[in-house]
Amino acid sequence: MHTLPRLRTLSLLQDCKTSLPTNHITQIHSQLITNGLTKSLSIVARLIERYCASSPPHATNHARLIVSQFYSHHDGHNPYLLNVLIRCAPPVDSILVFARWVSKSTLKFDDFTYIFTLGACARRAKTLYEGLLIHCRVIKHGCVSNVLLQTTLIHFYVNTDAYVFAQKVFDEMPVRTAATWNSLIAGYCSRKEHARDGLRLFVDMLSGGYGVEANDTTMVCVLSAVSQLGCLETGVGIHGYVEKTIFDVENDVYIGTALVDMYTKCGCLDTGLNLFMRMGHKNVHTWNAMVSGLAVHGKGQHALHLFDDMTDSGVLPNSVTFTSLLLACSQAGLVEEGLSLFHKMKREFCVVPLSHHYGCIVDLLARAGHLDEAFKFIVSEKVESDEVLWRSLLHACRLHNDVVMGERVAKILIAMKPEVDLEACDRSEDYVALSNMCAFAGRWEEVAAVRKVIVDEGMETNPAVSTVFA
Repeated sequence: MHTLPRLRTLSLLQDCKTSLPTNHITQIHSQLITNGLTKSLSIVARLIERYCASSPPHATNHARLIVSQFYSHHDGHNPYLLNVLIRCAPPVDSILVFARWVSKSTLKFDDFTYIFTLGACARRAKTLYEGLLIHCRVIKHGCVSNVLLQTTLIHFYVNTDAYVFAQKVFDEMPVRTAATWNSLIAGYCSRKEHARDGLRLFVDMLSGGYGVEANDTTMVCVLSAVSQLGCLETGVGIHGYVEKTIFDVENDVYIGTALVDMYTKCGCLDTGLNLFMRMGHKNVHTWNAMVSGLAVHGKGQHALHLFDDMTDSGVLPNSVTFTSLLLACSQAGLVEEGLSLFHKMKREFCVVPLSHHYGCIVDLLARAGHLDEAFKFIVSEKVESDEVLWRSLLHACRLHNDVVMGERVAKILIAMKPEVDLEACDRSEDYVALSNMCAFAGRWEEVAAVRKVIVDEGMETNPAVSTVFA
């Protein structure tokens, strides 16, 4: 056995910072077999991690085969390698691996098997049914007393919008850690309709005598809930609590960013800006929160100046940064600045424009009355298949009374085939818009023709709704 190749192979396998292509991992695998190292659990586990981290889909298949072969040649009930595979594989593969090994009675799952599988379900959409089945197995095998497992269950349920199940697991826990509280609080605070429940749970956490203290994760979650609800008084109270405890707002980038976001969204722009300027360290999210606040309040020029300060400080903007900046330009009517920023985003910062970036430019041009430029922009950027952009332009045509352009856009929308089946009332909007355009121009024959199509197709319009406050 050659010592040097063996050490070289192990060093490549253990260096997690180095990304290796699949063919290189396969060569390392061959060296491990040659040197008789595939009997070591730790080495095989690292090999599985390497395969799962590789990009091609078949790399996970290699890892799955390694696990199967290991357990077929080595008698034992230790699920360590299976746990590594479930933890490192993509979520859909992890769930499939668990399902295939459920039928293998020779291997007994432990708590980590369920924890990693539930974590994969939490990262995968529409897995409530699979998670419920796993929860049943947890109860059947008596693993339900594990606090980490129960916390993972709560995290899974809130990620699948099963808040009733998450609350039930939480209520039945005899012992709760800070991570347990944070999982449910974060789940509630991530949705506006449940934000008040998150705030109530936070108050219960502080006043219930549970012996659990709030940490920075807790504070970021509750401040996010306040931002969504716009409850300034509650936010000020939470800020006071933060200042009186051990948290150093000016040096804690996460809490500081959450406070800036809260104050700007609650309308206290000056307070948010003052806190922003006093922060000792700012990341891209901090800058984004402040730029977004300026954009919402119509401070377009100030937002652009802040963007210059951001780049001068060495912080690279991301997609969210440009969304806020383009919104600021649209709100302030800065057409030239917005177009320049859009091209700079692609050319200088290599940020790929998304649908909402195109929407901001269409809105920017349409608000300023440049409807022809907005139409040409949609065509030149080859985003003609985006119905939202055309509807935004159609709305602007109605505001500016441009009947000719409005008819043209409405006909484009009608000619487009939706990617998904829409309800009748959703499909009728474009026809109604075209009918209104023709009526505004006095083309009553065309109005009658469009209305006939609506009737023949069995479309229904959305009924008008009004709210009356007593």
